[in-house]
Amino acid sequence: MPEQRALIIRVLGSAAGGGLPQWNCRGTNSELARREPAKAIPRTQSSLAVSADGVSWVLLNASPDLREQIGRNPALQPDPTGELRNSPIIAVVLTNADVDHIAGLLTLREGHPFTIHATSRVLEVLAANPVFNVLDPRMVPRLAMQLNEWVPVTKPCRQGFGQLTIRPFAVPGKIALYLEDTSAGPGLGTREGDMIGLEVSDGNARFHFIPGCAEVDADLSRRLRQTSLLFFDGTLFSDDEMLTQGLSQKTGRRMGHISMSGPGGSLAALGALDIDRRVYIHINNSNPVLREGSPERAEVERQGWEIAFDGMELRL
Repeated sequence: MPEQRALIIRVLGSAAGGGLPQWNCRGTNSELARREPAKAIPRTQSSLAVSADGVSWVLLNASPDLREQIGRNPALQPDPTGELRNSPIIAVVLTNADVDHIAGLLTLREGHPFTIHATSRVLEVLAANPVFNVLDPRMVPRLAMQLNEWVPVTKPCRQGFGQLTIRPFAVPGKIALYLEDTSAGPGLGTREGDMIGLEVSDGNARFHFIPGCAEVDADLSRRLRQTSLLFFDGTLFSDDEMLTQGLSQKTGRRMGHISMSGPGGSLAALGALDIDRRVYIHINNSNPVLREGSPERAEVERQGWEIAFDGMELRL
């Protein structure tokens, strides 16, 4: 019988910046994750690994926790029959320049060839910081992606299996915190290419990955109609939750993240779209959906959403 083809998606990390528990936080979720982890399962910072053949893998964002994530996922580890130094990771695709999405690149600095795909804007940020020069450009080329154009990101698969391709698209968002220019007005210096989503395909199945988003506008709604799988920004349940919990002076809107609940939240904005499977990812340690059995978790599940967890695997 012919080998079954599948697009494999593995959740390496499902939390927002800081993970769960966050190292310096004693908020409700972080304390519960430390003391009773079955009630608030610990999570590392968000990233996906995707493969069209189960052999070569592409990372969608490079979390600061990447070394730990590779250690937990044998498919991303060196081939024991291969050369002394080898890896199945052949590319990294970046959705923005947030620390929790680029810091893991430094884990991949040990002379392994792979490709970095990002917008010109994000590549400018990497180029401006000399620490990323540990990734020798002769071995790790940085390729600029054009919005709304398909980009091949893997080697051709065996036996005519096709190849993994990715199409980046702009989403409403905000510049990375450390790049903010408070003198630049409401956009804080945001430019095109600061925040993108990704459409990923193996030539047969496809899905969308949007770990950061400030608003579901008409263009994004049209793009997401009838997608088979959506990973979407689940940072906060309510816009003011970090304020009310005493963890921050910022709302979700100020951070550039849409909340799940409320009239302008993602539950309402995406509820009417024909999406086969919808998964929240990039979930902040303040979000009550991280607590097993919480009313907020029950509500999002009632509306057809899943909560991503580290090690979750989906096949299309």
